[in-house]
Amino acid sequence: MKKFLKTTTLLLMCSIFLAACGNLQDSSLSSGGSDSSKSTVQTASSSDSSSYDVLLSDGKYKTSPISGLTAADNANQFNSRSFESGLMKLSKKQFSTNSYVFQEGQVLSASTVNKWLARKSKKNPTGLNPASNGSTAANKRTPMYFQQLLEEDYLQKQDGKYKLAGISIGVAMNKIDYYQKKQYGATYKTSITEAEQKEQGQRIAQEIVQRLRKDDKVGNIPIVVGLYSVAPADTLVGGNYFQYSFSKSGELGSWKDLEYKSQMLPVVNGDTAISSSDADAFSNFKTHIQNYFPNLSGVTAQAHYDGTNLKSMDITINTQFDGLAQVTSFTQFVQQSATKYLPSGADLDINIQTVDEQQSVVTRNNGKFYSHVYDAD
Repeated sequence: MKKFLKTTTLLLMCSIFLAACGNLQDSSLSSGGSDSSKSTVQTASSSDSSSYDVLLSDGKYKTSPISGLTAADNANQFNSRSFESGLMKLSKKQFSTNSYVFQEGQVLSASTVNKWLARKSKKNPTGLNPASNGSTAANKRTPMYFQQLLEEDYLQKQDGKYKLAGISIGVAMNKIDYYQKKQYGATYKTSITEAEQKEQGQRIAQEIVQRLRKDDKVGNIPIVVGLYSVAPADTLVGGNYFQYSFSKSGELGSWKDLEYKSQMLPVVNGDTAISSSDADAFSNFKTHIQNYFPNLSGVTAQAHYDGTNLKSMDITINTQFDGLAQVTSFTQFVQQSATKYLPSGADLDINIQTVDEQQSVVTRNNGKFYSHVYDAD
């Protein structure tokens, strides 16, 4: 399996901590029902009631051992951001931000997930991608449906200790499976229909939940599962979750369809804007900041919708600034411009960067702005 370092993950974590007020609360951690596995922990308390407090172990943020593992390469770096942030949004449907704290998944190991992401075979009976049928023809071969697995843990404080009380699982399903007929050869692709994504995704999700239930650390705690459609490598937006289900203590319940959509702004390739008013608002924002600071390399956005309702925008501004004072001034100007021109009801993540480095970030969550300028010194 492949593993990549993801700057988008770091930016997501940055957004989480920008919302934190810096209040660290001490406690202890138990990873399961037993108190035998403990360590000193702290929670980074959020000042935003719609965001989770983040669990820190021994004063450090714990990353998941399965973060970044994929079944195959996909050059679209936007997928990882929407895969992670989308699962957290689904989690809030079941795990209240007032009752649970967040931690990256610690139950599943890298070795286990590597096997699950591979094809099923005699040597790998736990593989969740179907066995190869031997064909290499694009419309005859058995594709790799299952691309990536994400785990998020949600804990509650019981008797002074944080215990695992809920898990969310993201199951990323390929829309296009890229493959090679021979090592280092040309890349081919097999298209996968929405019906196949749903059928295979539900099969894989059911099996994952059954396997998790056998783990002593999980037992009968609630599990949320979301099915995610991986955006093709040549698109400029990430994918979206298209279904989710909930298991209170046993099997998964009925599947619920989601109407999430994403679009690049400005629209490209002759596409029609999902919302012309949102596209116009972004165009006005872009024009305003480019007129004031003409030495910008580019301003683009990913607009995320639930049906036709704009939920959030991820905006990237590429600059050619060098001085800290100029970056600071520009960051303040971007926040003011976002307030004036961008739709007021949508959350915002605005990343200001050069080709080489991240310079600053501006976020808006539930109407509240936060900004941070990175000082290299």
